[in-house]
Amino acid sequence: MTMMDFFRKSEGTWFSQRTVHHFDCVKNESGESNIIVEVLMADDPRVIDVCQGQNVDPALAKGGATFQWQHNLDDPNPNPDWAAILVDIPNPQNSQTGKFLRNTGYVEGIPVVCHYHFAADGTLTIETEYEKNQGQERCWFVTDDFRVRVSTVKMMNGVNLMTYCSERRCVSQEKLEEMIQLNRVRVCTKLY
Repeated sequence: MTMMDFFRKSEGTWFSQRTVHHFDCVKNESGESNIIVEVLMADDPRVIDVCQGQNVDPALAKGGATFQWQHNLDDPNPNPDWAAILVDIPNPQNSQTGKFLRNTGYVEGIPVVCHYHFAADGTLTIETEYEKNQGQERCWFVTDDFRVRVSTVKMMNGVNLMTYCSERRCVSQEKLEEMIQLNRVRVCTKLY
């Protein structure tokens, strides 16, 4: 798998259930949200802008994706403060490894460069060095419509927090209507 394959497989809306364990205090969290992923082509102005903002030649980019988070689907628009653009810069010798540029970091809200690699089984590992923290995230697809993410954030004195997320793909209105129609046809066929 390549990063662009991963972005394409992730495109759409995902319902995410997460648990966050903080190791520096007693506070733990859990919650639900939606993640909206849109694939971007290499010539998309947002991809070019992120590359130029980090002094990287846009010709090295294979494309990218936007990730937006929202509390639930009842919210009309995702919160722009909870959004990121990721740009894929694969390793020319091995497309299963590389880096991606991120316009804003997950842990620290600054532009960052993340290093990634895919294991033989398709598990994605992302390593991110921030100014004061280190992050590691792993993500894998259990099925095409269900995936798991786990991450840790380390500070100078060790692991600060750990997150577990299970995410399932939301069915689009068009797909839902198609499924309803197919079910009606199936039921009518059985009746006659």
